[in-house]
Order: sequence, then C-alpha cells, then structure tokens
Amino acid sequence: MTFFSDFDNARLESQLAGDRFFVTYRLSGNENEARTKARDICAEQSVEFPVELLPPGAIPEKIVGRIEEFRRETEGTWLATISFAEEIAGGEFTQFLNVIFGNISIKAGIQVARIVPSQAIYEMLPGPRFGVPGIRQILGERRSPPLFTALKPMGLSARNFAGLASTFVKAGIEIVKDDHGLSDQVFAPFEDRVRLCAGAVNEANAKFGRKSIYVPNITGPLEKLLDRAHRARELGAGGLMISPGLTGIDGLRMLAQADPGLPLFAHPSFIGSYVMHREQGIACGVFFGAIMRLAGADATIFPNYGGRFPLSQADCMDIATGCREPMGGLKPIFPSPAGGMELTNIAEMVDCYGNDMLVLVGSGLFRLGGDLVANVQRFRKEILEMCPK
Repeated sequence: MTFFSDFDNARLESQLAGDRFFVTYRLSGNENEARTKARDICAEQSVEFPVELLPPGAIPEKIVGRIEEFRRETEGTWLATISFAEEIAGGEFTQFLNVIFGNISIKAGIQVARIVPSQAIYEMLPGPRFGVPGIRQILGERRSPPLFTALKPMGLSARNFAGLASTFVKAGIEIVKDDHGLSDQVFAPFEDRVRLCAGAVNEANAKFGRKSIYVPNITGPLEKLLDRAHRARELGAGGLMISPGLTGIDGLRMLAQADPGLPLFAHPSFIGSYVMHREQGIACGVFFGAIMRLAGADATIFPNYGGRFPLSQADCMDIATGCREPMGGLKPIFPSPAGGMELTNIAEMVDCYGNDMLVLVGSGLFRLGGDLVANVQRFRKEILEMCPK
C-alpha cells in the first residue's frame, strides 16, 4: 500500500490514551442486515473511508469504531454497542454528537438507543449547574413536584402576560415560563415582556410570601442568545428557557458553560423528527434525557404520554431514567412532561414519574372554570395531598 507511505503510526499511537466512549444502536432488519449496518457505522462514524484501504496499525485498530456487543432485541431489531476512541470527539461537544449520529442519521433503520460517555467527555461538559437540588433550593425545599405553567396565548400584550404571571404566583404556581412561541414579537417585545413579567412575579412573591420564578424564552438567533440571557437576569428573571432544536444543541451547551447564573429549561420544539420514528433517529431517553443533561439543561420539557402527542409511557420513562441515572457525577435534572396534563391524570403522573418532576400544566388550568386562582389551587391541593411537604 503506497497511498500513506509517510504515515507515522507510532506518533498516532502515542496520541491515543486508550479510553473509549460507547454508543448502542438499535438496528432494524434480519441479523445479516443488522450486522452489516453495525460494521458500516464503525467506519462511517469515524474514518469514513474503506477499511481495507487503511494503513495497518492504529487507524483500523483504534480509530475505527469497534463492535463491543451485538444481540437480538426483538424480532427484526438488534442492538449493537460500538465504542469509539475519545480522541475522535476532538474535545468538542459538536464533534461528539457528530460521531454519535453524523452521516448515519441519513441512513434508514438506525436509532441511537444509549450513550455512555468516557471520563474525558464528562470533563469537557460540566452538565447542569443547578439540576434537581439547585432548583429545589431556589423554590424552597419540599418533597412534592413543583407546579409549572406557561404564559399563553400569543397575541396578548406584555402587560397582559404580566397580569397573568402575577395571578399564577398568587395562586401558588412556582415556575411561570413564556410559551415557546414568544420571542420578540411586536405585541409583546422581549425587553418589555421580561421586564414586566419578572417584575410582576417578584412583586407577587413579596406580597404573598412565595418563591416563584419567571422563566423567559430566550431562544433566538445565536448571536443574541447570551445577550438575552444576561439581560433577562438583569431584569429579574429566575430561569431561562431555550429550544435547542432551533438554536442547535451546542447553543444550550454554550449557554450553560457561560454560566448566566440561572437554571436552564430545555424545550422540545423542532426536535420531533429526531425522536418520533421507532426505527430511526435518537431514542427519546437519549435525546430528551442524556443529551439535554450533558449539554447543561437543569430541566427538560417533553411531550407526555396520553396527551396530544404520540409518545408512549415507555418513551417517557426512558426520558425520566436519562434525567436521573448516574452519569459521571452529573446532577440529576427535572423531567417536565407536558401536553395534556389535566387534573384527572395528576395522580397517575406523580405515581409514574415520582416527586422529582415538574408538573407543567397549560390549558388545563383554564378548562376548569372562570376562576383561575381556584383552578390552580385545585391542582396544587391534589399535588400536596399526594406528596406532603
């Protein structure tokens, strides 16, 4: 082989520590098809080059992905765990994600089912700065799930939203966030909305003895993200919401590492095409759970089962697991199921997710009748009766 006659194998060997990270892929097809896909992933997600044409030594032996385990899951689906040298992530979150699901995201019948980062990956990603313990400390220590809502509908003025926020705090809601569609529209500009809503929440806290927080949506052009984050904090916000599907997942990572001093809430907008296909994309628990947590989210919002979105209970339980399972010392984060939360299913949800969840209720607060304070208090009473302080 003369293509790479000047290749210095010893030099490459000296640059590789030997540590690897692991990705488990769910592969569809018969066994032969699945094994072929697994071998293809090993090369496609690393060298993207014919393995038989590589120079012998460290590249085929250590740089190319390695199949560590291959087993049948169900009829027609197989699980292949493939390890990669941590150095090919290049010390960057974007490249880490690229290795996990780069070119193969364009191929059929491949889903990322689990990721296990190496120690070096954990060291480059501080993860959530607050997580469950930090948010509970902000809101006041108690065991029950915090009650969470969104300011709706779009079209109200910033002053209208501030009035709603004040009413929510009076009634006992602990986290009041912008709806994900609120950005910098003319009817409720970002600056006005954040100033008025943060002020309303903080005034209501003082009046009613609450510790509630207002969480504005700072999602927008990447060059505005940090400015919006810092401005929101200056105006009195208690948290920040971002849609990583729109800003890029690394936008969340950048925000977390910039440390704006506020907990970060990740919203699922634009992520559906990654997670909704049962044989393709990224499993819900990996995307909404592990990846959001690695990127630095302190809470992850996702579509709840049984509501208006088609996630299954198993999907949602996988997300909760991704939020809580041991991951290199990262703090656990709050799962926040949303979309169809009603008074009639609160008990089931708390039983399912446990106390460390955020109960995100939107339209359900308005469907109970014309007295919004009374409606909120019915939800709050239900939660407190199930999970006493």
